[in-house]
Amino acid sequence: MDSLPNDFKNNLKNVEFIIEDFPSRKFINELHLTNGILLGLYVGIPLNRRGANYNWVLPDRIYIFVEPILRVSHVEGIPFEVKVRKVVLHEIGHYFGLGEEDLRRLGVY
Repeated sequence: MDSLPNDFKNNLKNVEFIIEDFPSRKFINELHLTNGILLGLYVGIPLNRRGANYNWVLPDRIYIFVEPILRVSHVEGIPFEVKVRKVVLHEIGHYFGLGEEDLRRLGVY
């Protein structure tokens, strides 16, 4: 988290980070993942879609799944820490309202 750009760190509000070994079967099923690989997940209302009535809500959640990241980083031949950072930035991008195409364009995929 310390290595994240200040623009990200300073604008994260009402979001918690949850580190788990694996994604739950519920997440895999809800997202209809045929390959079962899920590295991270953002659950909440993106910052750019929050209106004036956005208050008194539970924090959004960013899940980071350690074991799948370990496997993928090994297959890709990159250090675990580098892959974790990419996954965290990817999920923070969703928090700010960026879609998959936006994230690909920015190289955070």
